[in-house]
Amino acid sequence: MADTYTQIYIQVVFAVKGRDALIDSAWEEQLYKYITGIVQNKQQKMLAINGMPDHLHFFIGMKPTCCLSDLVREIKKSSNDFVKENNFSKFKFSWQEGFGAFSYNHSQLDAVIAYVMNQKEHHKKKTFKEEYVELLTEFKIEYKPEYLFDWLE
Repeated sequence: MADTYTQIYIQVVFAVKGRDALIDSAWEEQLYKYITGIVQNKQQKMLAINGMPDHLHFFIGMKPTCCLSDLVREIKKSSNDFVKENNFSKFKFSWQEGFGAFSYNHSQLDAVIAYVMNQKEHHKKKTFKEEYVELLTEFKIEYKPEYLFDWLE
């Protein structure tokens, strides 16, 4: 009997609605653990997760049975509820619509994991908007600026 063998690595990026800086360092680790649990419960492999107060990156090893849009929708919905139920934010917390997803090959694993885990240092030099547009450009993804995230200027 034949089996299915794959190697799919995806970095996902999404932002807090309105790009508000609502993810507090006091509870971000709990949020990351919660999201990691969702990924693992869906039988996917979390390779790295990190972010900034206004956005999140996670990098997964993905099985072909997984629908990425469904996974991200579940992560956003459940983690949004998690933040609310734990009263982590005194402000209205929710994720913005949409996300970016970028695929990598096995030889890039260490570099992408380091990139995700080094977000706070990385953003001392580059804004989220610069980073996101750079990713879209690097991956040759056509986009319309008016349909990207709502940017704080």
